[in-house]
Amino acid sequence: MFNGKRLHLAGLARAGNAIPARLVRSAGHASAAQPAEEAGVVAGVHVSTEYLAGLELAARDFHFKPRQPVHSVLAGRHASRVRGRGLDFEELRLYLPGDDIRSMDWRVTARTSVPHVRVYSEEKDRPVLLLVDQRMNMFFGTRRAMKSVSAAEAAALVAWRVLMDGDRVGGVVFGDDDSTQLRPKRSRDAVQQLLGEIARRNRQLRADAPARRGASQLNQALQQAARLAHHDHLVVVVSDFDGHDELTRELMSRIAARNDLLAVVVHDPFMSELPPSGELVVSDGELQVELGLGRDAVRRGIAEFVSERSRELFEWRHRIGVPVLPLSAAEETAPQLRRLLGQDDALARRGSR
Repeated sequence: MFNGKRLHLAGLARAGNAIPARLVRSAGHASAAQPAEEAGVVAGVHVSTEYLAGLELAARDFHFKPRQPVHSVLAGRHASRVRGRGLDFEELRLYLPGDDIRSMDWRVTARTSVPHVRVYSEEKDRPVLLLVDQRMNMFFGTRRAMKSVSAAEAAALVAWRVLMDGDRVGGVVFGDDDSTQLRPKRSRDAVQQLLGEIARRNRQLRADAPARRGASQLNQALQQAARLAHHDHLVVVVSDFDGHDELTRELMSRIAARNDLLAVVVHDPFMSELPPSGELVVSDGELQVELGLGRDAVRRGIAEFVSERSRELFEWRHRIGVPVLPLSAAEETAPQLRRLLGQDDALARRGSR
């Protein structure tokens, strides 16, 4: 922990840059937002199943429906255009071979002497698959909570919201060594099972655990998602994307070609808001290196690493069409999701009435 002079991190040192994986914290620095329902659960450091279940109420203030506010990263997505009779009139367009004849607008056709059809927007049953990262690289945090806790909170909020919307929800919860796969189902029991698995893996993370870096598990989880989500799923990946590579991008592109894909990038602000002085002690569990934060070369190296990594992740939106939501572990999770999905304005309007 940071004592004004030294900050001890368990992590990795690569090319002179600090890549944090977990922060050794004392219980006195934990967030008070989560009660310790289970033995050994420290708020902000670990989560319990009961805590994640208690987030159901907070999930009512945002959604993943087709019509999103203009500020939402999902605006313009998820609406399915179907030929024939649906819920809401979408547009009038020229007839195309294969269109249902029942969709023909005979009045416009007679007036223009050109066949026209009416297109409607209809909501489909859309399974949602959550990929939740609970590797050791997520066991890091300098304010409020560990990244692993924020990821668990985000996954729980999405799961409850999906169930409220009447859709099926499942997931792939992965650690450094393996993963658990849960097929999408539409029931409270299914959500509770998913939250229980997230909490179980979350509680396995600890500062004195053997240093194992499961970078490949991210791609393995994406491969599982590609097999589960054949088409018309919403796939939400909640991770810091540590260890991502070209295969990661290829797998996400493959999933996005037949489904809606959303990347929730969990981060801690420490690396972009370094203190002006002190020492950063970085370790892989066996060896450690000490970095002086007062040295310009060290600060420049860390800044370049953070900038390059952020650029790579946010380029996914333009390169493969995947929306990227930055989620800070230093802030409460639910308000961030509302803001990122454009729901804050709607709530403000509702409250002013």
